Amino acid sequence: MNLFDLTGKVAIITGSSRGIGRAVAERMADHGAKVVISSRKAGPCEEVAAEINAAHPGAAIAVPANISSKEDLQRLVDETRKAFGKIDILVCNAASNPYYGPMAGIADDQFRKILENNVIANHWLIQMVIPEMTERKDGSITIISSIGGLRGSTVIGAYNISKAADFQLARNLACEYGPSNIRVNCIAPGLIRTDFAKALWENPETLKRATSGSPLRRIGEPNEIAGAAVFLASAAGSFMTGQNIVVDGGATIA
Repeated sequence: MNLFDLTGKVAIITGSSRGIGRAVAERMADHGAKVVISSRKAGPCEEVAAEINAAHPGAAIAVPANISSKEDLQRLVDETRKAFGKIDILVCNAASNPYYGPMAGIADDQFRKILENNVIANHWLIQMVIPEMTERKDGSITIISSIGGLRGSTVIGAYNISKAADFQLARNLACEYGPSNIRVNCIAPGLIRTDFAKALWENPETLKRATSGSPLRRIGEPNEIAGAAVFLASAAGSFMTGQNIVVDGGATIA
């Protein structure tokens, strides 16, 4: 038995045109899954889907969607079912952070956008896929959170609040849907080499400061998060639910 085999499974991964989301989609396709590439812009989604299909013919489709739009998310779900017939795996990776600074300076619309995109949108999308998972008594949902949800910050406090809320969203849903054999977990990455975190690693001196306190003394790569996502979606992670896997090079223990 291959514990990491995803053959026959269908996965939606949001924010999958680049970074962590793209790596998750690519690695899930490598393990046999059909994958749905989704982010706001159609062009980048189609490019990623084409590259995956070049390696695994027929394994990927592109369905652009803005996570702030409930209508877009419903279309994402509907188009996935139309193409592949079902949804077995959901990875809520897309997120936003439009504000950098102390909580006293954040505008209401900025705070609202962070909570809506990083928490409420996850809730919407999960509720759209849960009914069929409940009917089949099988499903895996993973929310990509952040170690920011475990720490305080003087500059990304609102983002960290949203990521802490994702931990609790996963715990609550794990309790609600566990009897239907649906598992809900979080992954909390540390500093990963993505465009989203570019300000923290592009400058060598900034990168050195950011990584000097962690045991592995280096930045993480998207594939190192993708491995955890494959684990949670596969038979290897079938007894794990309501948990948060920290993948941070040891930053939170140092």
